[in-house]
Amino acid sequence: MNKKTKLTKLVLSFAMLGLMAGSAVAEELSGTLAKIKDTGVIVVGHRESSIPFSYYGEKQEVIGYSQDYSNLIIDAVKKELNLPNLQVKYLPITSKTRIQLLNNYTYDFECGSTTNNLERQKTVDFSDSIFIVGTRFLVKADSNINSIEDLKGKNVVTTAGTTSEIRLNQINSKDNLGIRIITPKDHGDAFNALETGRAVAFLMDDALLAGERSRAINPAEWKIVGEPLSYESYGCMLRKGDTQFKQLMDKTIADAQKSGKALESYNKWFTQPVPPKGANMGLEISPKMVELFANPNDKALD
Repeated sequence: MNKKTKLTKLVLSFAMLGLMAGSAVAEELSGTLAKIKDTGVIVVGHRESSIPFSYYGEKQEVIGYSQDYSNLIIDAVKKELNLPNLQVKYLPITSKTRIQLLNNYTYDFECGSTTNNLERQKTVDFSDSIFIVGTRFLVKADSNINSIEDLKGKNVVTTAGTTSEIRLNQINSKDNLGIRIITPKDHGDAFNALETGRAVAFLMDDALLAGERSRAINPAEWKIVGEPLSYESYGCMLRKGDTQFKQLMDKTIADAQKSGKALESYNKWFTQPVPPKGANMGLEISPKMVELFANPNDKALD
């Protein structure tokens, strides 16, 4: 065997070792990705009435701005695990159940209208942010309510298990406003309390309020008022310490935001008519959202 032949064999041997090592690394999955690979199933949490983020369409399919991100993440998982026929199951969740059901492995991740904050980071992780909101009030257009001070001694509704509920309780107690707080389980029930007169104001994230207003018989009867009590960022939620899955989610979200795909999704859901009633949220993109798309990050705003 001449030197050239020996050298060729040596190079080929190292190449084969490299391929084997690469293959071994690729198979060293952990956390959610390992679970999905083993079962061939991914379970996706979603909201039922968080218009226009995550809600049911006319055919009971899950649609919305946040669902667009969910779909991108599902596609990325299929590609990463080489599972083009991955079975996708959907699970409806509420503000109260979403963390518990995630951590007991009932579902694998959710992109809805979940605020990334420091308290929640103690028990779950969040992807790069997908939306930034301000917390405000929805009231009758002909009311004289313009701020939280105008709500002293009145009934105010906000969805149970949300950061808005926590914030309203804090301000109510601190400023001794005597507000009677109603806390139904989801945003649709909260808006119903407002529409039927059981409450004079609905405190929630402004984009969600725009979504609920769009479902009214006459959306023009309602207005969003007040300086934001807080700004919050929504992220997709996953189990704590799941580094591999978070990296995949973050890359998928950042790619969408930097490529312009996320802006297309924003315009589709917030500046144009959307199902089921063809209402328009009428929310032009904010400077905070423009900045987020230019510089994707997973920062909590509290």
